[in-house]
Amino acid sequence: MHLHIIGICGTFMGSLALLARELGHQVSGSDQHVYPPMSTQLVDAGIILKEGYHADNLSLAPGIVPDLVIVGNAMSRGNEEVEALLNSGLPYTSGAQWLAEHVLPGRRVIAVAGTHGKTTTASILAWLLESGGLIPGFLIGGVPRNFGVSARLGDPRAPFVVEADEYDTAFFDKRSKFVHYRPHIAILNNLEFDHADIFPDLAAIERQFHHLVRTVPSQGQLLVADEQPALERVLAQGAWTPVAHFGDQATSEWQLTLERDDASRFQVLHCGGEPGQDSHSQNNKGQDEDGVVEWALTGEHNARNALAALAAANVCGVDLVRGCAALARFETPRRRQEVRGEINGIQVIDDFAHHPTAIAATLKGLRAATTKGRLLAVIEPRSNTMRLGALRERLVESVADADSVFWFQPTGLDWSMEELVATQGARAQLHNDIDKLVAAVVMQASPLDRIVVMSNGGFEGVHERLLAALTTAQKAAASEGHV
Repeated sequence: MHLHIIGICGTFMGSLALLARELGHQVSGSDQHVYPPMSTQLVDAGIILKEGYHADNLSLAPGIVPDLVIVGNAMSRGNEEVEALLNSGLPYTSGAQWLAEHVLPGRRVIAVAGTHGKTTTASILAWLLESGGLIPGFLIGGVPRNFGVSARLGDPRAPFVVEADEYDTAFFDKRSKFVHYRPHIAILNNLEFDHADIFPDLAAIERQFHHLVRTVPSQGQLLVADEQPALERVLAQGAWTPVAHFGDQATSEWQLTLERDDASRFQVLHCGGEPGQDSHSQNNKGQDEDGVVEWALTGEHNARNALAALAAANVCGVDLVRGCAALARFETPRRRQEVRGEINGIQVIDDFAHHPTAIAATLKGLRAATTKGRLLAVIEPRSNTMRLGALRERLVESVADADSVFWFQPTGLDWSMEELVATQGARAQLHNDIDKLVAAVVMQASPLDRIVVMSNGGFEGVHERLLAALTTAQKAAASEGHV
């Protein structure tokens, strides 16, 4: 069967394409402004990429058309290729529905949901299951570096980990994508307002989360973060599945205690030793268990992500102590606190943070881990929520842990950032030219500084530009005898 995917380079759709190839299908797809790491994965898998959305993309060869078209959720009516699809009469479906119908049946599905941390938590969980001797399948909205790919089928007898996004499914299906997955185990990591382009308020998102809760069987497991009022409101609407909480509260079944300020070492306590009531569990000990994690990641938010993953892996039979030890070998997913390079003692770090809460959490963790030098934040607010101006008042407080902030105003932002930046004084700069931004950062950066770049897009290749400019500056200084 030949599948054609419209919007193939999105993190979800690109991962879907990899699964389709692994199932033996021929796959082509179209997108615009494609960039690594997803584009690289697709080309390496032998998938045909077409730049831009055009009607003739649906013609594979004279008289030959795809057997099925999968439509990405970023596509809308008025798009040339979408209009051609509807007029052609070709069969089409959404990515979430295709996954639910062709990959997930018969699998023990673990859905990782939440406003923040889905990619990291799902990557950790897949690694814990792998380290525990299982061969999990997964679909993750990023590239876990322990695996090198964002999706794989794995052993059909092993769990399948899916990053469960609350964004809508397609222009013809406005339910959240995760409603399609029908997991046996669901992680609810956190919940706050986001996706202002499709949700009017937090209550609307809570309703979608409750739709997910409704699909988890009574012999499954809900793993829910503590200190999350919105998640408690979701559960108050009804829950028919055993619930275990995780976090730092004494009443939670899964608890963590930070042993270092940067959260690179923490203790895990599983109270009662009951890995939930999931009927498949192999590890019902009936006593308290504990373990210690020492790993490369920083930030309390990542420690909580790890705690959720440890809990889910334990439900699947992975011993807690073994899981904690495996985290020492965990590598961050691409674009999640990923060190892209170091020039003259100056690190350039890439991070996907784009919501004020995520920006603050990333900077807090890096601040605690940056014992020498300064923390320079380079931020592009380009998500749909940011473009609409929702939550913009929180951006100033989100960068409190940065020594200097370089804001970039992307094309298409519906509001001016000038007033926001002005309130931050001399520590903040605003740029709308990428070359001038790079020059300003390099001029200020010194050895032992860390430059963290935060955006949910390609950011005009700013990471490579920074590394190149830092290299040029180092060579120039060396030629003048300054280093």
